[in-house]
Amino acid sequence: MTSRQPTPSRRTLLRGAAASLALPAAALRAQGESPFTRPITLWVPWPAGGGTDLAMRVLAEAAGQHLGQRVNIENRAGAGGTLVMPVLQQAAPDGYTVGQLPQTVFRAPYTQKVLWDPIRDVTPILQLTGTTFGIVVAADSPIKTAADVFAAARTAMQAGSKLTVATNGVGTTPHVVMDELFGQRNIDYIHVPYKGVAEQMLGVATGQVQVGVGSTAFGPFVDSGKLRLLATFGEKRSRRWPQVPTMKELGLGPVATSPYGLAGPRGMSAPVVQALHDAFRAAMLDPAYIAELAKSDQELAYLGPADYAKACREAFAAEKKVVDRLGLARPAS
Repeated sequence: MTSRQPTPSRRTLLRGAAASLALPAAALRAQGESPFTRPITLWVPWPAGGGTDLAMRVLAEAAGQHLGQRVNIENRAGAGGTLVMPVLQQAAPDGYTVGQLPQTVFRAPYTQKVLWDPIRDVTPILQLTGTTFGIVVAADSPIKTAADVFAAARTAMQAGSKLTVATNGVGTTPHVVMDELFGQRNIDYIHVPYKGVAEQMLGVATGQVQVGVGSTAFGPFVDSGKLRLLATFGEKRSRRWPQVPTMKELGLGPVATSPYGLAGPRGMSAPVVQALHDAFRAAMLDPAYIAELAKSDQELAYLGPADYAKACREAFAAEKKVVDRLGLARPAS
């Protein structure tokens, strides 16, 4: 199935809106007052070539046009997307270092010992979008439905083995959700964490693991017939796969999404934050970025600096409740 593309009329509107939003940054450059005189680095805590990485590259190219400087992507994959935090914690607050903040940075401090704080050590710039998750199996798997996943896990336990379930990392939203779902049913399974979705989905497609739970960046594997999508965790059915039910409508699981955005180091000045915000806000409306998001079944979910900072604080508080409920909190030191 082809990815959704903006209609011509919508594209025209988006370009007009992007141009108007870009005026503050453009005005700064015209007056010689741009705070940026060299390239900016955007750190992406996922492997190169994955869905989030590709979207960030399109966004970075568009933002660079509004900033008058290149925005270079650096990848630092692993640890469930939390490796962006040490980078931001140690960087100067001059605007030349920006990072993508996945939901896992708000959960990790409760489940493991870290030397950073996702609220104290960052300056929120804007929220971009959110990730939707789904459950997949190999195309030739005997598991045909989401309910079959739990039945297969129970059968495996009775036979003295365990179902293998892959996610995109320890402590990620897919991992936490599956832990909750299996725990509710008193079923054991073997968690197989990967650094990114592409590697994870290849493992499922080739039979190295039996089930995969990850972001809808697995789209190409599903559309090519290598994987079967059993259910998604969204509030409503995916526009890309409208025939696939949600876990909520099946009565099997919760709604689980992972909003994310961009942040810089602690202590960034208001003018620098505003310049970055204006450029990336305009880049968000670029048709190329919207089309890239559509490949992973994502849509824009914009929040400005103040609202995004509030959302980060709320996410941090909410994750503590989730971790406590699931008994995943690290022992007190």
